[in-house]
Amino acid sequence: MAAENDAQNNHKLSRSGTKCSVFTSQEKPNTSQTVIFNPDFFVERLRHEHPQAFADLVLSNITRLIDLPGDEFAQLTGESEAKVPSATGFLRSFNFLKRKDKGVVFGAPLTEEGIAQIYQLIEYLSKNLHVEGLFRVPGHSLRQAALREMLNSGAELDLETGDFHPNDAATLLKAYLGELPEPLLTHRHYHAHLKIGVLTCFDDNGDKTNVPDKERQIEAFQLLFMLLPPANRSMLKLLLDLLYHTARKQHINKMSAINLATMFAPHIIWPKNVMASDLQGNIEQLNKGIAFLIRHSQKLFKAPTYIKEYTRIYFTGSKTLQSKDDLTLCSGTKDGPMSAVTAASPSPSIRTIRGEGSSTSTTMSSESYTESALRELYQQVNNMPESAKKKKLIRQRKVLGSQVLTEKENRRLQSPLPSSQLMAGEVKTPAVEEINHL
Repeated sequence: MAAENDAQNNHKLSRSGTKCSVFTSQEKPNTSQTVIFNPDFFVERLRHEHPQAFADLVLSNITRLIDLPGDEFAQLTGESEAKVPSATGFLRSFNFLKRKDKGVVFGAPLTEEGIAQIYQLIEYLSKNLHVEGLFRVPGHSLRQAALREMLNSGAELDLETGDFHPNDAATLLKAYLGELPEPLLTHRHYHAHLKIGVLTCFDDNGDKTNVPDKERQIEAFQLLFMLLPPANRSMLKLLLDLLYHTARKQHINKMSAINLATMFAPHIIWPKNVMASDLQGNIEQLNKGIAFLIRHSQKLFKAPTYIKEYTRIYFTGSKTLQSKDDLTLCSGTKDGPMSAVTAASPSPSIRTIRGEGSSTSTTMSSESYTESALRELYQQVNNMPESAKKKKLIRQRKVLGSQVLTEKENRRLQSPLPSSQLMAGEVKTPAVEEINHL
């Protein structure tokens, strides 16, 4: 009986998407050092305890990577209403009538409760990735109607009985996403997605090339996803994980990342109530953008290393890096991760002295943490050529600097950050080839 109860409890946990990791060790803990199992612990703490400082930190780094004019930046921050392509009045009226009959799940705003219901479809589909044409071949309309009604009623499903086909669940998952009041990736982020999609590498002369800068794109998406509402972020991670593993079996199911992106882009990133003709030639770019998210989904829900490092120091004052391996997530700047820390975020005061050789050493300023960091930030911005972007960065740094100084007044550096630990090279693994194959 006890075993049955444990099994039921575990099933309920998996239904709601909750995952618990238990660490058992016979070793005696080191009481002199705080052990943090979640590498993003301090990032999430800053998000919850100081949401405005968190948002400003993330936004200041996003604007380093992509150029958002004042109006688009205001849309991203929510200061102004999102302006996205719109359709004709006829289509708007048609969709309004179509969405009148809303249920608990379908057509309702995104909630954790709704995600728990839809997770039953995702869990079932993850066991049936071998089905050819999955997400492309439609399911049976009557079976879908019955399944929809069960999900809307909050029922616990048993999809292993054979009453339903994986194509029924796949079609219904797309329908759920398509009927959300707002796209999963949100209207506010629409223009940012377009800008990230065209990030390219620079040549030795500092001129743009046509080669996509994948590392900068990954970094930008990591930051952008940190600004998503929690429910959107949770649902997006579940979806991209499913599509990633689907694409890995494309030799069986014939569904590559770009095929899946073509199926899902209209449901998760297209502005609501638009037709293909309303997107003014952006369809191919949007499809490629979703395909990129699928291929690199396993990296996109981690905070960039310099964000983790800043938030950790923000709360602990300790400057000992936790792991050199974490720093292999390159910031995408020409000078590597160290450049991102010193030039882009209100990070610790780090001054690197380079000799004639390749060795580096780090000195610590006796000034306060925030004053020194802001001094470095301003110096980097002031060295930029005169432009509208430079003026915008200066304004943003002033706002962020004012907030950080207020919250962390009189905070002092305790010990230096070893710059050698920050200099992590690009790590290439066999997974790179697999991602490119998707």
